[in-house]
Amino acid sequence: MARIKGAVATRKRRNKILKAAKGYWGAKSKHFKMAKQAVMKSGNYAFAGRKMKKRDFRRLWIARINAQAKANGMNYSTFMHGLKVAGIDLNRKMLAEIAVADKAAFAELVNKAKAAL
Repeated sequence: MARIKGAVATRKRRNKILKAAKGYWGAKSKHFKMAKQAVMKSGNYAFAGRKMKKRDFRRLWIARINAQAKANGMNYSTFMHGLKVAGIDLNRKMLAEIAVADKAAFAELVNKAKAAL
């Protein structure tokens, strides 16, 4: 009986890594060993980036809400507390969108938050 070798599986695995490293500079896209390291590193960066994206957007939303709240004579933390006391349950994404798109509606929210405190 013939001996089974793993050449097909090995080539498939290597080609998968080299395909993922396509477009990388120099030997990182040509040599398996360097490509494997580069692909692993880029995977780590991508994983971390997906977490950072959430933080960055939350930071942006808070900055937008704070700027508009200050324009209406209130700071961010007092505004958010006032909304909670008033029973207005809007997330930061929607509040930031209102702050940018509809300043009059945001001013109304600030007035309700002030009244609740």
